[in-house]
Amino acid sequence: LVFTEEDKYGLYSNLLFKYFLAEGIVCGHDLFVASAKEHPDNILKELPAPLLDDTCRKELGDEAAGVKSEDFQDSMKIAWRYQNLPKMETSPTTYTKFGHYYDASKKMSPELYQSVKWHSFYLCEELSREPEMKAWSMNSGYARLLQCIQKIISQEGFDGSDPQKKQRNVLRIGIQSLGSIFWGDDVCCSDTPEDPHSLTKFLYVLRGLLRKSLSACIITVPAHLIQ
Repeated sequence: LVFTEEDKYGLYSNLLFKYFLAEGIVCGHDLFVASAKEHPDNILKELPAPLLDDTCRKELGDEAAGVKSEDFQDSMKIAWRYQNLPKMETSPTTYTKFGHYYDASKKMSPELYQSVKWHSFYLCEELSREPEMKAWSMNSGYARLLQCIQKIISQEGFDGSDPQKKQRNVLRIGIQSLGSIFWGDDVCCSDTPEDPHSLTKFLYVLRGLLRKSLSACIITVPAHLIQ
């Protein structure tokens, strides 16, 4: 769980938020994007473009060249009667890279972010679908969000305590501007808020969900408003 305090104008925290989601797409992870301010579809459209072509081509080229060099040296050393036998695999066949570079001046192509499975939660749409809901002694927005996250973790195979038949993946969760008035939390604008502990209760329950699931989460919080 990455808890990020938003800067006054939301520049750096928003960039970090988008980098987290973009890295998930490049790595092939599933996404869950939640917001009460900006529609998740628009957030995905604004993700930075990864710099994959030149960097990955060079690294893959260097790796391939190294393999060819080793094969040539092995062919010079190995006895002639063993040369035609199948070679044992001693290294992974797939190339894995952790961490990528991005160009913040360019947007990720629709083909790329549509290549992964992603889920969205837009509070305005959720409120229009169902009547007022209150659970876990917290406001309706937080309760709905927790219910949705719990449902996806359970139904999409991210529950680490439940044996899964299909290949496991990682769920990246991004929650934007949690604790703001857009979420129906009046702790930032009232001296006597209706649910003063809603945010802390939400984080407590969310931590429990993340702990037993194959999930990673980033949350941005406008702490300057709450203070």
